Amino acid sequence: MYDTLSPYQIPPQTRIGHVHLKVADLEKSLAFYHDLLGFEITMRYGHQAVFLSAGGYHHHIGLNTWYSHHAPAAPLHTAGLYHFAILYPTRKELAKVFARLIAARYPITGASDHGVSEAIYLDDPDGNGVELYWDRPREQWPVLPDGSLQMFTRALDTKDLLSELEQGEEG
Repeated sequence: MYDTLSPYQIPPQTRIGHVHLKVADLEKSLAFYHDLLGFEITMRYGHQAVFLSAGGYHHHIGLNTWYSHHAPAAPLHTAGLYHFAILYPTRKELAKVFARLIAARYPITGASDHGVSEAIYLDDPDGNGVELYWDRPREQWPVLPDGSLQMFTRALDTKDLLSELEQGEEG
């Protein structure tokens, strides 16, 4: 028998597996997620849906027009998706995608240092918020004297981030 009244804590190994987005124009979304951000196409359902991944996983992002073909973006001041985040393995990889966005003149909506991570914020073609970030090593996370986490939001030093590209392969 299940005890539904006891406190429950999700296992620490749990991860969010993928995001599936309703989009208005599949080709515009593919230009963003595939061509600009570099996700690979793993499966396509005609002109209605595409699944994309990093590293051959079945999919990290699903895009579909099943209910949203040519629909307008959701209004900003309503309930819904604020943003989803894409975690890069290293600061250098975040710098690479940031440089691509700059070269493509893609609009950036923000760039923040959160102490635990550094993040670039932008909107996809449908107005969905996207955070591109990397986590600092845990031992570098800011903590208070009592050991609790002290996250913050400060302006990201984007010049310093881009300097990662000037360092050798080990940097």
